[in-house]
Amino acid sequence: MGPTGLHLPDAIRLHARERGTSAALVCADRTIHYADLHTRTNRLARALLAAAPAGSRIGFLARTRTEAGEIVTAAAKAGQVTVPLNWRLTAAELTAVAQDAELRVLLVEPEFRAAADTVRAALPGLRIVAIGPSVDPDVPAYETWLATHPDDDPGRGGADDADEVFLQIYTSGTTGVPKGVLLTHANFFADASELAEYLWDAESVALNALPMFHIGGLGWLRVALTAGAASLMLPDFTPESAAAAIERAGVTHAFLVPSVLHMLTELPDIDRRDFSRLRLITYGSAPVTPALLRRSLHVFGCHFMGKYGLTEGGGTVTQLPPEDHAPDGPRQHLLTSVGKPRRGVDVVIADLTSGRPVPAGTAGEIRIRSRHNTPGYWRRPAETAELYDSDGLLRTGDGGYLDADGYLYLTDRIKDMIVSGGENVYPAEVESALAEHPAVSEAAVVGLPDAVWGEAVTAFVVLRPGADRPTEQELVDFTRPRIASYKKPRRVEFVDSLPRNPNGKVLKRALRAD
Repeated sequence: MGPTGLHLPDAIRLHARERGTSAALVCADRTIHYADLHTRTNRLARALLAAAPAGSRIGFLARTRTEAGEIVTAAAKAGQVTVPLNWRLTAAELTAVAQDAELRVLLVEPEFRAAADTVRAALPGLRIVAIGPSVDPDVPAYETWLATHPDDDPGRGGADDADEVFLQIYTSGTTGVPKGVLLTHANFFADASELAEYLWDAESVALNALPMFHIGGLGWLRVALTAGAASLMLPDFTPESAAAAIERAGVTHAFLVPSVLHMLTELPDIDRRDFSRLRLITYGSAPVTPALLRRSLHVFGCHFMGKYGLTEGGGTVTQLPPEDHAPDGPRQHLLTSVGKPRRGVDVVIADLTSGRPVPAGTAGEIRIRSRHNTPGYWRRPAETAELYDSDGLLRTGDGGYLDADGYLYLTDRIKDMIVSGGENVYPAEVESALAEHPAVSEAAVVGLPDAVWGEAVTAFVVLRPGADRPTEQELVDFTRPRIASYKKPRRVEFVDSLPRNPNGKVLKRALRAD
């Protein structure tokens, strides 16, 4: 199912002609069909062009809802650049990002209107549009705004515009203003081989519970709409609401980050749920332990596909296909990998000191060459130059190694690598060993300063509800036959939960600070 080699706006145009009555975007009780999506995004594109010229930055501040799909598509049709804003940021942080992006229009839902007003005060001339009702004469309501503009298609966003930037996604920087990653239509393009991997058909329903300011949420929306599937948008995620939505809507496809997989599998009634229509769960964005994968395979009973990628790489770099998800037998070790490079992507492991490629089985920095790689950061020439090495390979900042068969194994962010007693310890290995213990729900491992060892391997452990509480020494002893002695935890701290960012990644800097 799905078009061959079409950019997102052209895919919407095709589906509107060929299957216009099929659902495209669904949220709560509202369904927008492909013919309506095409017409509505034409109107929105015309409204955006009336407010700002082609090339302008268009922001949106909203949860995962139908308007997100409309705004991205409409801005692309208008030759403009969508800037999704992280609604978890403070008003001051949002203002800094909006100023950096030089936003011309900001579409915002009522929940975040106060923050939007703060942004407008700092950006004279910014046009605000309310997603929902509006009583402010200077702020039009989204639906009214659309209705006052014609529905003729501006025609941008096709093959002729492949090298145009149409997305500017801000990274979650730890200091200063986050950097705006530029992505072109060619970077974000879903070709026929990628679409075929997802096993789409005419009845496919894709659950999207990821934030739209994240490459995972936007990428999943892009591939589902390009394929002509229905995207079920979940604005208020809870494990219970996600499980209920999968059952109620007959979801066939889902993209879930490991923290969400974990929360779902921990629901007390999860084994009694009807997931019979589920065909494929794609997971990524953060490392996943084999223990969680085995539990997830049992609970959901469908195909699984692992992904590794990053915003600067345009999304997916490698993938572990369903046939490599064998929890038992001689290939079960592949569950600890993130698969092989996707077609058209070269992965090189570079020595941390010299930058030269290292042999198979040797850890180093993951570097990539791909048509999906960003052309750079918005107005950050120095940082863009730092992003690429002298061979044109994108530096990911992630550590990993390739095995003899070309499978990639992550060893954590390079900055998270622990040096203990002169030996390199990769937290992911220790976390996987701890996660095998029946009482352990989750574990995160960091290095803390130690007078003897330089850094002490320290584990923060969340226990399963109702499990018999092991002692610290019992957990350390549990890891002995599983990992080398120098990798075993020297300290274990039991915690109620692990701190995470909006994308589900554990905030290890917060653990170190605590």
